[in-house]
Amino acid sequence: MAGKKKKEFEELRIGVFICDCGSNIAGHLDCKAVTEYAATLPGVVFAKENLYTCSEAGILEIQEAIKKHKLNRVVVASCSPRTHQPLFQNSCKSAGLNPYLFEMVNIRDQCSWVHMQDRENATRKAMDLVRMAVARAAFLEPQQDIESPLTPRVGVIGGGSAGLSAAEGLSRMGLEVVLVEKNKELGGLLRNLHKVAPEGVDASERLEGLIQDVSSRPNVKIFTGAELKSLDGYVGNYVMNIRDGEGQTVKESVGCLVIAIGAIPLVQKGLFGHDGKRVITQMELEPILKKGKFDAKRVVMIQCAGARGDERSYCSRICCMIAVKNAMFIKKLSPDTEIRILYRDMQMYGTEKEKMLWEARGEGIRFEVYDPAHPPEVGDKAVRLRQPLLGREIEFAYDLVVLSTPLVAREDASELSQLLRVPMDQNGFFLEAHAKLRPLDFAADGIFLAGSCRYPATYDEARSQGLGAAARVGTILFKDKLVTSAIVAEINPETCVGCMGCLQMCPYGAISYDQERKICQVNEILCKGCGCCAATCPSESASLRGFKPQQLMSQIRAVMEG
Repeated sequence: MAGKKKKEFEELRIGVFICDCGSNIAGHLDCKAVTEYAATLPGVVFAKENLYTCSEAGILEIQEAIKKHKLNRVVVASCSPRTHQPLFQNSCKSAGLNPYLFEMVNIRDQCSWVHMQDRENATRKAMDLVRMAVARAAFLEPQQDIESPLTPRVGVIGGGSAGLSAAEGLSRMGLEVVLVEKNKELGGLLRNLHKVAPEGVDASERLEGLIQDVSSRPNVKIFTGAELKSLDGYVGNYVMNIRDGEGQTVKESVGCLVIAIGAIPLVQKGLFGHDGKRVITQMELEPILKKGKFDAKRVVMIQCAGARGDERSYCSRICCMIAVKNAMFIKKLSPDTEIRILYRDMQMYGTEKEKMLWEARGEGIRFEVYDPAHPPEVGDKAVRLRQPLLGREIEFAYDLVVLSTPLVAREDASELSQLLRVPMDQNGFFLEAHAKLRPLDFAADGIFLAGSCRYPATYDEARSQGLGAAARVGTILFKDKLVTSAIVAEINPETCVGCMGCLQMCPYGAISYDQERKICQVNEILCKGCGCCAATCPSESASLRGFKPQQLMSQIRAVMEG
């Protein structure tokens, strides 16, 4: 047995590459000393210091070393694995080495950045991390990426501007689309609008063209008055169970989903005296403006009505633009009408919307700031306002008060969130995977979002997000097959006792219980490799590939040696 272990040890050929990252790492620790130390570690046959390991020259050095020195393990000590590990793994694969025989050490974030003023300790810590990586690399095992077939169809939930735009983009890309709209008509909130800002184009023109385009496409299947009742499967192979307009259940197979259910404007009876007649909302004003005639001579608009308070702390973003847009159109219909907009802050982001604000001031629309601690009071004939600059109360007589209320999440959004197992924020809007890096993705693979269900959006924003979500779907469905990482959980059927503790711990629903065999099993496509099951399993039957006890214990022993 001892001879066999010695033979396996002798066969290890580990290459270690230490990155200077210019002066980003080398400026705060001794990379040359770390490289020389790495060369002394068991199993290491080649160690090299690079100026930039991720550069073309650095990648070429790794590939040449793999071939020349017959390396069967590679360790790179550089920056964050989150950004650079795929690059190095692919480089190893190109040189003929299994990419799962690669190990990475983050000596930038964990050494040079946190110990900038302590070069000696930063160097010593880098040596410790490299020693741990080499120890773990000795027990790495080759793995094969997981492959799965794809269904080149897409489900779009929501038939508003975002959903229609997504369906349009997907159909133009040649993908089949299943569009599900809960209402009997397509269009969403756009159907109720008069003009679309900042261009001032008729909303009906935009909507009719979009609906006609989508409805005329042979690869788009539309369900109206319908609802998604359940979803089975996983990315690339979902099955949608839809209740159609006739109450029948229809099954549709899709590879990805786009969620674009939108939001609804807040209508709260009694808010600032709201009665739907003298005091109305901006959305209730839209059909009045559609008629092309406006009689009121004194109009007061109140911003942030029902928003930015204790109940709803967020800014709805688009309310200020809508108020200015409608105020300007009232001026076109009735130039003599006196309009005052009472605001806390004007959220007119973007150059075009900022231009609208200045044009509105030029047309004689008055803007009056108010203190949220002393909100306007709507009386029977006048609105009283405490002017914070003057420090006294002023009154404005009115014929009509218009409240700029926020868009709020739909009531059925939480039900859909549970059905799809996707997160929501504290305001009931869907939560993307990352606000900047993945703004149209859910954390769940193969499910994307667009429009006001994510956060209040203008027509242009909803449309661009719908088209963006379609592009994101294309990154998955335009492949011959789905390829995912092999770093997933596995359960040993010989030792599993079927306690089902791992089922409760798995946040992705990737583990199921086999009633016939009385054991638990992992769906590799659904598994994200979080390791919760491995940490929970009392019989140690569940483990995570690439992070088995032997691999982790080797690192622990290596750090203790230091």
